[in-house]
Amino acid sequence: MKKRGCFKSAAAFSLIAACLLLSACNSTAPPDSAELPKKEPTKKADEAKAAAISNPLTPPAQGSIPVAFLISEGAVMIDFAGPWEVFQDVHIPNRTNMMPFQLYTVGPTTKPIHASGGMKIIPDYSIANAPIPKVLVIPAQSDLSPATKEWVRTVAKNADVTMSVCTGAFALASTGLLSGKAATTHHSSYTSLATQFPDIQVKRGARFVEAGNLATAGGLSSGIDLALRVVERYFGREAARQTAFDMEYQGEGWMNPDSNAVYARAFAQAEEHPVCPVCGMGVDPATAPKSVYRGKTYYFMSDEHKQQFDANPELYLKGAKKQ
Repeated sequence: MKKRGCFKSAAAFSLIAACLLLSACNSTAPPDSAELPKKEPTKKADEAKAAAISNPLTPPAQGSIPVAFLISEGAVMIDFAGPWEVFQDVHIPNRTNMMPFQLYTVGPTTKPIHASGGMKIIPDYSIANAPIPKVLVIPAQSDLSPATKEWVRTVAKNADVTMSVCTGAFALASTGLLSGKAATTHHSSYTSLATQFPDIQVKRGARFVEAGNLATAGGLSSGIDLALRVVERYFGREAARQTAFDMEYQGEGWMNPDSNAVYARAFAQAEEHPVCPVCGMGVDPATAPKSVYRGKTYYFMSDEHKQQFDANPELYLKGAKKQ
């Protein structure tokens, strides 16, 4: 099937799937709000709700919302599969297109790539011929090529949301788009992100961070919450809640960007439990790579981190102090 037919076929398949699902199970819709257990309102929840109202996105009156997933070698499965599941499960009954998001993958080329765990994926499009998305999802993956960075910069100009997941923040940061803005990433990479991109305000303990039409999610499963937040911005809280219910997803981080607070505090440094100065994670001194700098021994999470530190120790020591 040619690429230009992909959207039409995907939409038809999605509609059929939705109809089958509704006919097979009469309990697809969640219970009325009155039937659901109520939680005590919190200040953070109220603030998140206010943010949803103040930062809405306008869906097109007709047609679908194109969502591109940028993937290259090493793309982390949950970083893009989680948000993909969210967007594909959105169902808006009163729209002509009941399933409003049109999903596709984009690679540097259309050659197969290997995602985390070895899964082989053939991108639907290359950056040379991909449709222009309104939402761009950037998972953790290998370094972006100069051509791919330029494509991201071009797409982001007119996108409603350009979002990274986990250490996909490094890929997004490498384009320069996050310069001077707040962002987050996986908790093991706070120090690295702050060190490599000192003009970015790294937010520790954030489930996600929004900065204009850019957004960054924390690690791994945080991408699910950021995707639900995007759904909320387009179609409202109840649409996002319905989607989460259909997915049997009980996390509520999408309503509270500060819900990763458990990761806000840096690991405590101790002689028997040293911390890698590159990633800030605790390591086992018996097995970890190590270097001696100015009479002090430093231990690392990996050989790669040791090499990064050895190339510029002061850079990472200053970054660790800031964190």
